[in-house]
Amino acid sequence: MSIFGSDKLKGKKIAIVATDGFEQSELEEPKKYLEGEGAETHVISLKSGSIKGWDQKDWGNKVSVDKTIDEVSVADYDALVLPGGQMNPDVLRTEKKVVAFAAEFMRSGKVVAAICHGPWTLIETGLLRGHNVTSWPSLKTDLTNAGAQWQDSEVVVDKGLITSRNPSDLPAFNKKIVEEILEGKHAPRS
Repeated sequence: MSIFGSDKLKGKKIAIVATDGFEQSELEEPKKYLEGEGAETHVISLKSGSIKGWDQKDWGNKVSVDKTIDEVSVADYDALVLPGGQMNPDVLRTEKKVVAFAAEFMRSGKVVAAICHGPWTLIETGLLRGHNVTSWPSLKTDLTNAGAQWQDSEVVVDKGLITSRNPSDLPAFNKKIVEEILEGKHAPRS
């Protein structure tokens, strides 16, 4: 056990799917938190090398990509994290392989966590109907039109599907990811 965290998630692997324009804190803070709990995280993107974050009002740090979407399988991971930022999920939701990866996670019953604009990618799966969610406020109509029940709450959990609104919700978001992973697999979402 680390002096900075725990081994609660030892042996668990987390997929963090993002591309250029991800909200800096919404990728870096969950990654650091989950690793502090003992998990192995992989930043997965459309290209190898690195991707550049968006830090509130300007470009932020680069983050190294561990694997491309072509190199991964849902079977290799215990959870999926989708950071927000406006640009990042707007690009990801148009990528068939990313949408298929997210859809397979949704159907698997494994933990899926999306924050801010991250749920845009989940809308494209067609699997949000009947689920309780939250997001950045501008996605409320999109999520409602996709059949989800939108709530204005810092974190909403529905059968292992975790959503939050913005960077100020990250402490609750991160904590719920750990709790849901420890709880185990949920019923498939369809």
